Amino acid sequence: MTYKIKEKQILKGSIILLTGLHIGGTNNSLSIGGVDNSVVRHPVNNQPYIPGSSLKGKLRSLLELAMGQIGTKRMGKVENGPSENSADISVKLFGNANGERSQIPSRVLVRDAYLDEDSIDELDQTEALFAEIKTEVVIDRITSAAMPRQLERVPAGAKFNFEMVLNIHEGDEISSVHEHELLSNLFAAMALLQDDYLGGHGSRGSGQIKIQLQSITKRSVKFYLGEEGEPVNQLTAFKSKYAVLKQLV
Repeated sequence: MTYKIKEKQILKGSIILLTGLHIGGTNNSLSIGGVDNSVVRHPVNNQPYIPGSSLKGKLRSLLELAMGQIGTKRMGKVENGPSENSADISVKLFGNANGERSQIPSRVLVRDAYLDEDSIDELDQTEALFAEIKTEVVIDRITSAAMPRQLERVPAGAKFNFEMVLNIHEGDEISSVHEHELLSNLFAAMALLQDDYLGGHGSRGSGQIKIQLQSITKRSVKFYLGEEGEPVNQLTAFKSKYAVLKQLV
């Protein structure tokens, strides 16, 4: 199959933390009394961010769980990984890497999400670098001995700005790929994420988020060739087509 881009649909919005968020980073050094699990930070400004890989991976896994489309190919310690069936919606959206001949590129590009300027100003006053330190305690079930551990979280109320790009190809419908199916399932994955969690320690309160879509624009190839102007925000029009968007605005 020959891939030719018809248009790019740009989705922009905010991710608002309803509870603290922990997406693990690397501790560069160990110190007495230091935090056991730090959050991932930008190497230049030390501000926490949401990696596009974390956001995309969670969206894909939730969609596959919802559809029962989980792969069985063993990948090291992972026995239940992403689907590789080209007929599954998760593969149509997020692609697969099942060898050179059957490889399907991802239609969804997910950018790293960075802190909103207002959140930067607010978090600049926190005890850690733009983060809070949460102490958890493991209790011995017999002796009641306590073993405390600490982890960093980006505090509730922080806002990250995100961007996703959905590629629409010419001739998609011939190969049983429909724009409505792609968008409705991408929106569904985002809605599922709101009732799940992002990052780690979700079963213990971390990672609850609210997604607020702010704009959806379609840029055709003519736009990139300078033959069309900047398209208008179509979020309002999309809300009449996709009921799930009521949960994402």
